Amino acid sequence: MRVAVAVLLGGLLAPAPIQISARSRSLQPGELVVLSIAGPEPGEPVRVRAFDRDVAAYSAGDHEWRALVGIDLDVKPGTYPVAVDAGSPPQHAVYDLVVARRTFRTRRLTVDEAFVTPPASEEDRIAREARLLASAWTSPPGERQWTGPFVRPVPEPANSAFGTRSIFNGKRRNAHGGADFLSPSGTPVHAPNAGHVVIAGDLYFSGNTVVIDHGLGLFSMLAHLSAIDVREGEVVGAGHVVGRVGATGRVTGPHLHWAVRASSARIDPLSLLTVLGPSHD
Repeated sequence: MRVAVAVLLGGLLAPAPIQISARSRSLQPGELVVLSIAGPEPGEPVRVRAFDRDVAAYSAGDHEWRALVGIDLDVKPGTYPVAVDAGSPPQHAVYDLVVARRTFRTRRLTVDEAFVTPPASEEDRIAREARLLASAWTSPPGERQWTGPFVRPVPEPANSAFGTRSIFNGKRRNAHGGADFLSPSGTPVHAPNAGHVVIAGDLYFSGNTVVIDHGLGLFSMLAHLSAIDVREGEVVGAGHVVGRVGATGRVTGPHLHWAVRASSARIDPLSLLTVLGPSHD
């Protein structure tokens, strides 16, 4: 676990400095960073901006706020400032995230060509579903809905690494934006935390899919289900059964694919469990 602390002064009239700390599994692409901001008075606005995106902050006490900053898997190594504006009169602070290089493995597979290149007849559907997902990831952040720690959706360990680059029949595919769990078909899939269901349906690539909006720009996508047990608009709690493990969509066998987005950034679900799992509130 990586913990770093910075104290930065705001304007000359600020009654107290803003204190910023960051907790993360590591500072690499695909990681989730929990930013803690101390100093602002209760009820005062706190604005956070990182990686050219606004990041919603939430109150964690009388004088403490938190924000979930995702480091997308395509972020290059370097120093990235996180800007914080808080209080009245406003104070401004900058916290530098120094992102280290991360090497993702590459796998080369030879499979049936029909698995690699979708038929032309499906192009409109694929484009429509891509817009649907993009609209969810970029929707205005709602109120925080999760309470308590995030939990594993299935008991089995992940067997496919986040960020893996796949080359099928010599053709490069998008990086693996989630974690796969080799669970038996029919295994109940549980909501990682509270939220409301924004997508529940059959998608071309991910098959039977449930997307849960946990609030503040944080989403879980649970894919390749054999059955869906929730409806769009339904509110679920942590551990609620949302479906069953299956092999629907573009897959070669039954498993659960769990993907997480934080303010549109693709992050490793195992990183989420490390920093916001059972050992952390």
